[in-house]
Amino acid sequence: MKLLVTQELGRLCKWLRILGIDASYIRSNNLSEIIFSAIRESRIIITRNRRLAEHPGLKMVLIKSDFLKEQLRQILDELKIEIRLEEMFMRCIICNEVLREVEKEKVKDLVPEYVFNTQENFVECPKCKRIYWQGTHWGNVRHYLEEIGSSA
Repeated sequence: MKLLVTQELGRLCKWLRILGIDASYIRSNNLSEIIFSAIRESRIIITRNRRLAEHPGLKMVLIKSDFLKEQLRQILDELKIEIRLEEMFMRCIICNEVLREVEKEKVKDLVPEYVFNTQENFVECPKCKRIYWQGTHWGNVRHYLEEIGSSA
């Protein structure tokens, strides 16, 4: 499933990527540009823009809440998305690219010494070169998902 998240929902977009969902973020409020991008890339639009939501013939979710947990719950429910543990943290939260495994020795000078000494597995974004590893955020995300009523 491919989503196009409009500019007012940046935090939601980041969380969708954390969950492993292909979520493109558009930094435009030009309705024509948003619609064209969604059609060209075959994406479902995620927005809070009521004018955009009134456009016929597009797959869209109009987000109702101001609160992130409720926004996530709405997306998961309306699009019938099941969170899979093995898909979490598989996308760059900045670029949306699928992350690639990287050898530990290659990140020695790119991550804090403590992280290098305590972690075995690292992944890298092929686009922005950001390095990721399974830190304490993994447990924090699982706890957050439990709070919204979704288990991973």
